[in-house]
Formats: sequence, structure tokens, C-alpha cells
Amino acid sequence: MSDYESDGSAFSIGDSPAKPSSVKSKAKPNGNGKLPSAATAKRDGPSVEEIYQKKTPLEHVLLRPDTYIGSVEPIEDELWVMDLEKNRMVQRKISFTPGLYKIVDEILVNAADNKTRDSTMKRIDITIDQETGVISIMNDGKGIPIEVHKEQNVYVPELIFGHLLTSSNYNDNQEKVTGGRNGYGAKLCNIFSTEFIVETTDTSVQKKYVQVFNNNMSKIGKPKITKHSLKKEHTKITFKPDFEKFHMTHLDDDTVALITKRAYDLAGCVEGVNVYLNGKLIPVKNFKAYVELYLLPPTSPDDPIALKKQDIVYKRFSDRWEVAFAVSEGQFNQVSFVNSINTIRGGTHVNYIADQIIKSFINTTKKGKTQIKPHQVKNNMWLFVNSKIVNPAFDSQTKETLTLRVSAFGSKCEISEDFMKGVLKTDLKEFVDMMIKRKDERDMRKTDGTRTSRLTGIDKLDDANLAGTRYSKDCTLILTEGDSAKTLAVAGLGVQGRDKFGIFALRGKPLNVRDAAASQISNNKEFTNIKQILGLKHGTKYSSTDQLRYGHVLIMADQDVDGSHIKGLVINMFDSLYPGLLEVDGFLQQFITPVVRATQKRTGQRKDFYTESEFKQWFAQQPESGKGWVIKYYKGLGTSKEKDAHEYFRKLDFHRKVFDRPKQEDKVLVDMAFNKGKANERKEWLAAYQPGVYVDNNKPSVSIGEFINKELVLFSMEDNNRSIPSMVDGLKPGQRKILWTSLEANLTEETKVVILQGKVTEKAVYHHGDQSLIATIVGMAQDFVGSNNVNLLMPEGGFGTRLAGGKDAASARYISTFLHKIARTLFHKNDDPLLENLTDDGKTVEPRWYIPVIPMVLVNGAEGIGTGWSTTIPNFNPKDIIDNIRRLMNHEPMQRMTPWYRGFRGNIERTAERIRTSGIIEKISDTELHISELPIRVWTETYKTQLNTWMTSEKGPALIKDFRYNASTLTVDITLTLTAEQMSKAEEQGLEERFKLTSSIPMTNMVCFDREGRLRRYSSPEEIIEDFYPLRLRYYQLRKENMAEKLGRDLQVAENRARFVMEIIQKKLVVNNRKRVELTRELRDRDYAPMPKKAKAVVAGDPDSGESGESEDNSDYDYLLSMPIWNLTMEKAEKLLKEKDAIQKKLEELLALTPIDIWSADLVEVEKLWDEMVIEYEQRLIEDEENRKGQGKGKGAKGKGKGRVSAAKKTATGTSSTLAAKRKVDLVKMENGNVDSLSGPAKKTVKTESNKSSVSLKKEPDVKPLLSTASSSAPANDTAATTLGSDLDDSDEDVASSIFKKAAAKKLGNGATTKQQPSLSDMFAKKATTKPPVGSTSKPASVAASTSSTSAKIKKAPAKRKTAVSSDEEDDLDAGIGIADSDSDVEMAPPPPRTVPSRRAAAASKKPAYVDISDGSEEDFNVNDDDDSDDFEMD
Repeated sequence: MSDYESDGSAFSIGDSPAKPSSVKSKAKPNGNGKLPSAATAKRDGPSVEEIYQKKTPLEHVLLRPDTYIGSVEPIEDELWVMDLEKNRMVQRKISFTPGLYKIVDEILVNAADNKTRDSTMKRIDITIDQETGVISIMNDGKGIPIEVHKEQNVYVPELIFGHLLTSSNYNDNQEKVTGGRNGYGAKLCNIFSTEFIVETTDTSVQKKYVQVFNNNMSKIGKPKITKHSLKKEHTKITFKPDFEKFHMTHLDDDTVALITKRAYDLAGCVEGVNVYLNGKLIPVKNFKAYVELYLLPPTSPDDPIALKKQDIVYKRFSDRWEVAFAVSEGQFNQVSFVNSINTIRGGTHVNYIADQIIKSFINTTKKGKTQIKPHQVKNNMWLFVNSKIVNPAFDSQTKETLTLRVSAFGSKCEISEDFMKGVLKTDLKEFVDMMIKRKDERDMRKTDGTRTSRLTGIDKLDDANLAGTRYSKDCTLILTEGDSAKTLAVAGLGVQGRDKFGIFALRGKPLNVRDAAASQISNNKEFTNIKQILGLKHGTKYSSTDQLRYGHVLIMADQDVDGSHIKGLVINMFDSLYPGLLEVDGFLQQFITPVVRATQKRTGQRKDFYTESEFKQWFAQQPESGKGWVIKYYKGLGTSKEKDAHEYFRKLDFHRKVFDRPKQEDKVLVDMAFNKGKANERKEWLAAYQPGVYVDNNKPSVSIGEFINKELVLFSMEDNNRSIPSMVDGLKPGQRKILWTSLEANLTEETKVVILQGKVTEKAVYHHGDQSLIATIVGMAQDFVGSNNVNLLMPEGGFGTRLAGGKDAASARYISTFLHKIARTLFHKNDDPLLENLTDDGKTVEPRWYIPVIPMVLVNGAEGIGTGWSTTIPNFNPKDIIDNIRRLMNHEPMQRMTPWYRGFRGNIERTAERIRTSGIIEKISDTELHISELPIRVWTETYKTQLNTWMTSEKGPALIKDFRYNASTLTVDITLTLTAEQMSKAEEQGLEERFKLTSSIPMTNMVCFDREGRLRRYSSPEEIIEDFYPLRLRYYQLRKENMAEKLGRDLQVAENRARFVMEIIQKKLVVNNRKRVELTRELRDRDYAPMPKKAKAVVAGDPDSGESGESEDNSDYDYLLSMPIWNLTMEKAEKLLKEKDAIQKKLEELLALTPIDIWSADLVEVEKLWDEMVIEYEQRLIEDEENRKGQGKGKGAKGKGKGRVSAAKKTATGTSSTLAAKRKVDLVKMENGNVDSLSGPAKKTVKTESNKSSVSLKKEPDVKPLLSTASSSAPANDTAATTLGSDLDDSDEDVASSIFKKAAAKKLGNGATTKQQPSLSDMFAKKATTKPPVGSTSKPASVAASTSSTSAKIKKAPAKRKTAVSSDEEDDLDAGIGIADSDSDVEMAPPPPRTVPSRRAAAASKKPAYVDISDGSEEDFNVNDDDDSDDFEMD
């Protein structure tokens, strides 16, 4: 019954309410005005005084001891105690009284606290007399003052040990790291003792104080004070517990063991103190030695087998924190101390340390999609924590659990990286994995299948009629690659029947179960469906298929490399989870179909090939490159028709190949191929691959090892090809297909990305997903910071920004792209004839690699993960790359290059192994920081999310108070607001480190395919340039030879044509009324050079590709006999002679150049366009800064935006000035008839007849290098009208059509005007000169308009067209004749623009040209001349 409970009788006011007459009147005051006492009232039961009692504090402690010292009843519990015989801590079941243990502990903690007050304390003596039950504890620290307390009028020792609620720990404003707190402590030991003796000394008064308390502190003896002459003080407490109150008779062994353990606790926790137990020194010098008592194996000679020594990770983090870690088996253990108090149930201090270790462990060890939960780690941890906490708070007076919040600890203990390295070296990961595995196995069994004859609820399954019955062993499950393959299988089963064949269509590739988490496997729908269909049970070891619904599994996949990968994944699934099934004969099978079928046209003979290597070997042996054979490629099962399916299944014994029972080496190969930890082994495997080998499909079975080494290896090779770029052009196959398609289509006008994707898929035979190709196109056009330095495609629309790292790109149907103008300069068209184009599906597709002017793999970098290999290459500045190439040209050592990203304004540091990029953060006021740049690949939106977490951090204090976000798509502009305390901590730690403004990119994984197609790891970017340089230089020599060969052929054509015309005019040769055969024979007799048309390349799969359709004789002289009759004039002969001279001159100029000269000219052009890109990007940054000027400025930020704009302007201006100076140096100077055409290591000066006099050029003359414009081939003193250039050959027809329509409209005077387009003006501004037609004394109107304009400083270059000229128009032809192409059509300049375009002009307009209509003049029709393949320009 509580103090406030009553049985109700004290409140009775009479009889029950049923008898109101008996109710007595209320009490009235007596004579003195007071109510009568309850004692005077008549009542039944206990009195009020008996019910409501007041106890003294001493009586309350004795009456309710559990409130203060815990239970006084003996209990049994599993506790750690000290086993002196084994010299180690042991955990065993003991019987003890918690209250008795607590009063002893209070005195021990007081002794330890004295070390905090007196650092000179060196000794604690603990004596336990088990026979008498007397315990004494002495410390040699500073004693208690022996003087009378003026307020309480008692000696201080008596006040401390003999009066409740007295303490020196009541001042909470003072930070103390002692165990005492509430003013009970040692008094509780006194109260529960029959005798309690206090002994202390005070050297300041040279006194010794002894006082005896008896009978539970109820009898206080008189203090005995004597003289003390020693210099050392001490305090000693001796007491005999009142065993009766603890329901004990004496000190039992278990209690002594528990007290002994606490003595060892003090030895380990109290630093610098020797602890003696019963006169013997405890051999524990520090906390680490104390921890070893729990973990070291027994040292007793009686132990038969010594246990394995357990790994201990220990670190003293500060004078307040010591932490040790060890592995526990399946249960979290902890031994912790707070200010020497043993917190046997832990508390916030233990959780503080454990949470850090768990978080770091999970972040370090997590891989793939395996999810490690915190409790799985914690249950395998054993923590030892010795801490000193300021003013600790516990759950009760027993102090078993610390409850103080972490922020009030008064100190921090942040688990360091080296400590975690030690943790990771222990067996913790193995124990965690074991725990996860046990849980995963339980989850896996939830998806087990059963042998049943009826199975429903599985999509894409056509179950066999006899599956799950007694005929199950004869049933076969066909696993198909998608729905199209399933359709083929369904068609084929029309031959075999459905009783014993089931079909299940796989959705994509199966999961690689070897390294997948069990949760990932059990959640994989395809795998669980296969388990259900086959009736598989997890963990079952199968030796036969008697328990399954099917006796065989037949894999029916495409015959390409992806189909091989699917087969390998299925093999891997059974080898990993059900290896016994692979031992069953005939269980796993594959279905093969032809990949190529060759059919003889004449006889209908048919040959099927099941590998491309087999087909290529056969094709190479065929005469006339397989002429007469029709080749059909079967890349996918969907190519086969229903008729083919019937044929396949009629010959099922041939098309079905059984996998042999695996040998041990086969299993090793499967593990090597699919184990993610075997990357190095896969590298060796790929390096040993021999091209051309293939599986012999004429055999009825194939071994798993042969399949992996000859078929699966092809997928791995292809996987690397897709993922890792070539050193030569820096492109992956998908990127190369996109570039090739764009160059072939001359993609100079905006095209929807989705349309370009379709073109690439069709023209370049792209076999993979549309979205993957779209993502590659978008990636090639991105130009934000951290993406491309040189984007080969132009982004028109939302291609992504640095806000989200490009993930914010718009849909492909909304955005457009086209080739960047620098693309054709980097990938020069004159190199195209030298490239080795590949074939796919019988079509000619992209080259094996391009050969750019500079190594593009360094310009835009690369990242990718393949099979056994991965690559990470940072971006570098094209300017630095060009400079190093020039150093190699001059035989100078290269300079070390630092990675560089266009638009990045932070810092980049390069070390031997990685680069470190850092953003920009500056302090703009006492409470504000401004971030103007983020590290590379740290995207703005991601960082903004991080700022939100820092502002509202749940763990620990927040890092920032607030922030203002004013970033744009181009630049970063974030202002952080901090408190004074946050700013101080940030500056102390370092702003970059505090706010995570650094990132790193490795420099040790620069892997590329070299020129031979071999994977190679490059140690530095300079090594890549060294490997690139000789290859590129050789190809410049090949380019020169190819150009010279073509010019020589063109020269011979022009010479033969001129002689042919002259001989006809002179009647030496008669062509009228003669048979073509006779005429060609005479031409051969007259030594006319035969010029056969270039035959189309023979391509596998196109047997008619080499057939011209005409006889050899007829085609050899078509370049002569196909000339129009109106060309057989004297004027034409003269023109042909002049053309011959022009070609001769051009050839001589070419032969005078070295490969380095040509390369140097290309580098100048690349450098020029690159400088323009830099200036344009800087201008965008300036405009962005101007637009945001004044936004988001905080205190101290005045003028900040203006300063950045000025800096950006200065940067752009400086770049522009540098470029202008560079252009002046590199200009071609024309003086006294000499043309200095090239700047570089090997300049050549070539004299030309056409430049007889000096030419005075204003400002920056735009004179191209030799062979770079059509004007260089013009005869001396000839003038030329403005003509169409090579764009007629290279552009789309609709462009030219629209241009000519606009031109015609302007000539007709319709008043229409068009403003100049800036994007086109840059292209027009590069061409050279315009000349009037032959015999004309005045310039055409368009030329006059151009030259009279004061703003137009750029001369127009003559261009050419292909035409046949009528006799009445012959006099209007331009004398500057272009070079004939390979089809022997002579390129000639068109007449000046007329009011109405002629039919031939309209025909010419079908090919596009770029037209400058910038000034709106009706007469201004200036055509940009971009040279075609016949000009072999080197610009």
C-alpha cells in the first residue's frame, strides 16, 4: 500500500447512505476554534498516523534500498568475472546480490575519482577478507580536509561519509569527469554496513582523522584526530557489509570474483595508478592490456588446446577516449566505462562509437546491390570503451546505462581511417557475410518450385503437356532469347509436337547469379520463374532430374555474341546454384542456327555457316571473291522464316548440341568468366585468344571449356570494344558509327536526334538499343563543364547541363544536332581514302578507326568498364597537346601535361597516380562564404541536395545556417550563411575539406586499344602522344602519296583529253561512223592511256558488288568517248591545256611538301578553330555573369559579380589578343611572287606564276596554305567568276536548291532580303578571292558589291561545278578549270550569275552550297567554296 492509499475506513462519516437517519452531524470547532483531532474521533482500523508516515532519509534508504542500490535479493546472471587461476576474464553464471555489489563499487569509484582531483595519486589498495567479510579500499591521493564545516558544524570527513545528500559534485556549471553526482555514493555503503571506518590525512594541518560508524550509520562515533608527520596523504575506507540486509551470511566466492573483476577494471581504466589486490599488484598497466584479458586464449597448463588469438583493434583517441574492437559471434557485446563506472548495459557512449564503426564498415564493404543492414554488423561486434564524460547522467543510481546525449559529452571521438583499416582486417566481414547468407538462404527457399503437372501464373510460358508427370525426364524446356525466338520455336514445334517440349521466353539477359546477393536473386523474376518451371529447390544437391518437371533445358539464342553471352549466363546459373544438374548427361543443351547462308545462283547449292569465322575462312578461299553466290546474314533468330523453323526441327538431332559433363578445368573457366573478382585472370584469358578459331558444330556435343574459350570469348572481346576507346581516334564503336554517318551525310543542317539515330541504325548497322544510341549522340554534343572539351556535334536544344551532369537532357524528338565545324578539320576528308572500312551484314560501315589530326582520346577523355578491363582518361587542353606534337616534330622533349576542362575555373593538381580537382570558395564576410566553382563531375543540383542535409543535419551539429542558390546552367553561384561557431570550425578544418569541394580522378587506368587493336595500359598522357605520333606521321605520308597519285591520274586525263580533241580537229583521228570496239583499239594503238572506272569494292554478302555491267574495253576510254561533241573545239583544247598546266603546278607544290609540313598546316587550322571555340565559350560565360549581375549578393559581397565579369572579360580579351598575334605570325605572306604557305618546323617557300606582283593586304589577309583552295589551281592571269565550290559534292541537295531559289529570287528583284546568320558568316569568312570572267573588263555586280563594301575585308574564293557546256555558252566559261574527279568528269567554273538561272544552273543547284547573303544586297551572291574530294586541300 502506498503512502497515499487507504482502506477507506478513515474517511467513513457514519452508516451507509441507506440509513440517512443515522448520519451524524458534521464536526464543529471546539472551544479554541480548532477542529478535533482524528485521534479523538471514533474510527475502525489503522489510524491516519499509521497510514501516512514520514521517514528520515536514512530510514527511507533502509526501507526502499532498490531505489538506491538495486535489488537486495540474490540473483543469478551471466556476468564477466576474473578467474585468477586462468588469469583471464570468463563469462559464467554467478549468484550475487546487486545491492552489495553496488555499495562496494561506490567506494571503488570514489577512489578512482580521486585520481582526477590529484594527478600525483599512484596507488589503490583493495583488501578483501572473505572470512570476516571486511573490505578496505585505500588510495594515496590527496586526503579530505580535516576541519570543521562552518555551516554544518561538523568535520568535513563526517559530513561526506555520514550525512546524506552531501557532495562536491553539485555545481553543474563546472565540468567534471568524476563518477559521483547525486550525494549518496559512499553514504549508501555506510548505511548498509554494520561497521564503517573512515581514515584520512591532511598534510596541510599534519593531522590524521579516524572515525567509526556503526549500525547502518545510525551510531556515529567521535572522530579520533592524531598527528600526521608524513608528507604523503591517503584516504582509506574499511567496512563490513550488513549481510543480513542482503539475505547473506558471508562473502561468497561469486561476490569475491565480481569485486576482484572491479579491481581489475580500475587497473585498466585509471591511467597511471597501480592497483593492489590483497597486497599483490594487478599486472594490468593500461586499457589495452585489460581488453586482452577478455580475448587472449587461456594460459593455464591444464587447458588441452590453446584457442586462436583473436584480433584486437585498439586506439587511444584522446585522454578522454580509448576504444578497442574485436569480433563477436552473432551477438553484440560491450564492456564500457564512464569515469571508471562500469556501465554494464552500455548507453549513449557505446552507441556513439558503434554507429560510427557500422556506418564506415557498410560504406567501405558494400558492393553491387548487396545491402548490409546495421544490425547485421552490430551483432558481430565486441566493443570496449573507456571514456571520461562531463557531468554524466545515468538511468538510475545504479548507473548501469549512460543516458546523456552525445552533444553534451564534452568531447568527441571520431573513428579514424586507420582504426577502420584495422577493423576491416579482422574476421568481421566473414561473420557478417555468414549472417547475411543464412538470412538469404531462408529468403531463397520462399521461391522454391515443386513437381506439379499443372503450372499457372507465369507469363511467356508454354508448358509441355507432359511436364511434371511420370514422363518429365523426357521433356525439354526451351529457353528462348525474346518473343521473336519463341515464335520461331513455336513454328518448329509444329513438326515435333508440344507434348514433350515447353517454351519460356527470356526477357533480356539472365542475371549473373555468381556474385549477386540472394535478395537480388530471389527478387529476379526470370530466375524465380525458371525455378518454378523446372521445380528447383534451393540448396538441394541434384544427381538426377527425377524430382524436376523437365529433364532437359535447351537454350535457343541468337548466333551473335550476345546470344553466346546468354548461353554462358545460363551455364553459370546452374554451375553456381545447382552444379549437380550439369553432371546429368544431356541436361543442358544449345540450339544452333546459321549465322550466314550462301546460295549458289546457278545450281541452288546452299551452305550454312554457324560462326562468322567459319564463313570468312570459306569466303576467302572462293574464286573471284565468291562471285555467283548469294550471301544472307542471320544475325537474329527473327531473320529465319517459318519454313526455316520447320527445317531446323526436322533436323533436330543436328541443331541440338549437348553440353558435355563439366570437368574440373571447365568449372574453373566458368568461375573465371563470371566471377567479378577474377578480372586479372580474364585479362590473361583475353590476351591468349587466337582470332579465327571457332566451335566445330559438326560434332553432336561441345564441352563447356571449348564453348567458353571459342565462343564466349567473342562476347568478352566485343564487350571491351564497346566500352574502351581506341587510342588512335579516341572513339568507341557507337561514337564512331555516329561520326561516320554524320560525315557521310554531310550533316551540316539541324537534324532531330531521333532521326539521326535512325540513320545510324540503318546506314552503320547498329545492333543495340535505340536509347543507348541516343544517349551516345547526346553525349557527343554536350559542352558543359566536365563533359567534352571539343564536342563533335552541335547541341541545338536541351542536351543537358552541369546542373545534373547531362541527365537533364530533353527527349530525342525535341532536340537537334549537326556536325561541329571543327569536326571535319580534326577528321580530315583527305584521310578518308586511307581508312580501312569494316563490313557488317554485307554492308560497308564505319572505319576500323579514324586518324584525327591530334589524339582525341586526350581531348575529351574516356570512361568505360568492359570484361577484365576498365578505363579512366581525363580531359586535356588541345593547345597543350598541339604544343607537345610540335615539340616532337622539332625533336624536343615533351612537357608534362595537366588535365584541363573547358570552362572549369577551379584548380587541378596532377600527381603520379591521380589528379585532384578543387572548387572555389572564398570568405566574403564574417558569416558568409561564396562558392563560385565546384570540383569536376560534382553537379550543381547534387551539391544543392548536400547543402540541404548540412543545414538540417540529424547527426551532430549542422554545418551551415542557410544558403542562397543563384547558380545558372553555366556557372556556380552559391552563398553560404554560417554562425560564428560554424565559421570558426570550418576555417579550422579547412573550407575545401569542410564543404567537400575536392574530387579526384585516377591517372593509373588509362587503357585504350592501340593501333593493332590490342588493349594497352598507358602510364601517362605523354605516352599516348608518343604512340600516336609515328602512326599519324606515316598517314600523312600516305595521304601525300594518295593525293599525288590522284593528281597524276588527273594530269594524264587532262593531257589525253587535250590531245584527243586536237587530233580530231586536225583530222588525225576519225571517230564518226566507227564501231566502238574499233575506236578503242585505235586509241590503244595511239598510246592513249586506258582509264578504267574504279570498280566497286567486293563486299561479303553482295556478290554483284564487283560487276560493272560493262566490258573492260568500253570502260577504259569512257573519259574520252563520253565527251560531248561541242567540246571538240579549239577553244576547248586550249582550256584543256591550261587545265593540264594547273594540275601540273598543283602536283609540284604537293611534292615539295613533307608530311610534317602538311601536319603543321592542319595543326594551324585546328588551333584556329579551337581558339574560336574558347572565345565563344568565354563570351557565353561573360553574358551569363552579366545576366546574373547583382543577384544573390550577401553581406560583404558588394561588387563580387562585377569583379568576376571583369576577370572573364580580361580572360577573353587576352585570349583574343593572343589569337590575333598568333594569326599574324601564321599568315601566309605574299611578297615578290613568293608564297610562304606554312608555319611550322619545316616551312617551304614555293613560287607561283600567278602572283607576279606584290599584294598589299589590309589587317589580316586571308590567304590559305598551298593546295587549300581551288584558286591555287587557276592558270596565271586568269580571272574567275564567283562559282559553286565543292559543297556541291558534299552537301545535301535540298540545301543547294533552297540557296539557288533565294539567289534567283534576288536576281528577279522580288525585294526579299535575308539577314546574315552568325553561324554561317564564320564559315564564309574563310574563303579567298573573286575574279571576273574571261574577257570582261568589269566585275559582276555581286563582286562589285562585295569589294566596294568597306566592311567586307574577306575575298571570295572561286569554286567549281560539274557541267557539260553547250557551244553557245562556251565563251562564258571561266578559264580557271578545276581538277577532274575519278569518274573523269571535268570540273569547270559556271558563268556569272544571270537574271534567270539556266537549266544547267538549276541542275547544279541540286547540290548544296553555302551562300553569304549578309548585307541584303540584291546583287550580293557570294558562294562559299569548301573544297571537295578532287581538290585535296590540306586545310
